[in-house]
Amino acid sequence: MFQKDLETMPRRELEALQLERLKWTVGFCRDNIPFYRERLDKAGVTPERLKVLSDIQYIPFTTKDDIRDTYPFGMFGRPRKDIVRIHASSGTTGKPTVVGYTKHDLEIWSDCIARLCAAVGVTDEDMVQISFGYGLFTGALGLHYGLEKLGAAVVPASSGNTQKQVMLLKDFGVTGLVSTPSYALYIAEVARDMGVDPEKDLQLRVGLFGSEGCTLEMRDQIERDLSLFATDNYGMSELGGPGVSGECRFRQGLHVNEDHYLPEIIDPKTGEVLPAGEAGELVVTTLTREGIPMLRYRTKDITRLNYEPCECGRTFCRMDKTRGRTDDMLKIRGVNVFPSQIESVLVGMDKIGPHYQLVVRREGVMDTLEVRVELIDGSLLEDYSGLEQLQKQVRASLKTVLGIDCRVSLADPRSIERTAGKAKRIVDLRNQ
Repeated sequence: MFQKDLETMPRRELEALQLERLKWTVGFCRDNIPFYRERLDKAGVTPERLKVLSDIQYIPFTTKDDIRDTYPFGMFGRPRKDIVRIHASSGTTGKPTVVGYTKHDLEIWSDCIARLCAAVGVTDEDMVQISFGYGLFTGALGLHYGLEKLGAAVVPASSGNTQKQVMLLKDFGVTGLVSTPSYALYIAEVARDMGVDPEKDLQLRVGLFGSEGCTLEMRDQIERDLSLFATDNYGMSELGGPGVSGECRFRQGLHVNEDHYLPEIIDPKTGEVLPAGEAGELVVTTLTREGIPMLRYRTKDITRLNYEPCECGRTFCRMDKTRGRTDDMLKIRGVNVFPSQIESVLVGMDKIGPHYQLVVRREGVMDTLEVRVELIDGSLLEDYSGLEQLQKQVRASLKTVLGIDCRVSLADPRSIERTAGKAKRIVDLRNQ
């Protein structure tokens, strides 16, 4: 473990530390951020009112819209001269969410990443290639400094130029890979095109994947394709980037760095806090951030928290792999559908590849769903009966899981766009 005393802290001591830091954060927000001062005063929340951790329920939620409404620096808790780094989200659905870091924030961030990397077996003898894009996106630099703090050698390959990525993996004897899950699959695909056998020609042993959801089926596919141990980590720019949580070698949930992040699960419709063990929307409060602290930030990610001790010895609670996002959820003929449900059916199925797209249309007053999947072997397109049988098989499997019927289109191999970043899974044509 990177910080054993903290990562194995008894629950009672941990909760006492969380309460102390929650009071500090509320006071810090009141004193330094006009947005929060107004919100907290209206709710009647002061540090003194917080007697137990459950009193967090009196603090109003923070949303992505709040950050956008105060764009660019209205949520910062320190003056500009104390901010040493700025990152931002992509802004694909509006103004980007801008986040700032003090020197203290960067130190804590790298500690959190180092913990998660150590938890999956990364050591100072590893060489890790980072295939996230470097820039305003938090992923690349977040993993970079945490890995360096752990003593690992970092290859800052950035994203794209996939043939070169494969060359570096092979020539450098890289042992760890950081990327999105979908890009890892594409790297494996390109490696095979280049005549590189990951099992024989590469020395990869661990993958640190994030930035998009990864089902167990997708994880298994990555492990088969790249011959490594695939792990998941979680974070988002609003919470400082990656480092909120990550798996250990037992992969029984993602350990939340609870001394820096206080998680809750709420009913996404009512906002009510749900009991431990129930699934709902993840809400996170930062406990040590200065640049842009977050009080009860609604992540929109659906998951569950497990407070039982882990075999690895860490006492931090564990969150399940996210089941999907409330804003990614599709409602088709009255049924809630998450892309992760469809991925769990498609990935690993015989004769089709792991890349897919969901096309949503509106016909009359009803939404319809078309699932586009790629064939592994294009020659099957000439076998009409075989194609029809495969289409029926995929359609039946999806109906069993989703509870509704949907269209299935079988596409040419590699006809679905690849990307070095987050895969574009949903094509929404309802407004066209």
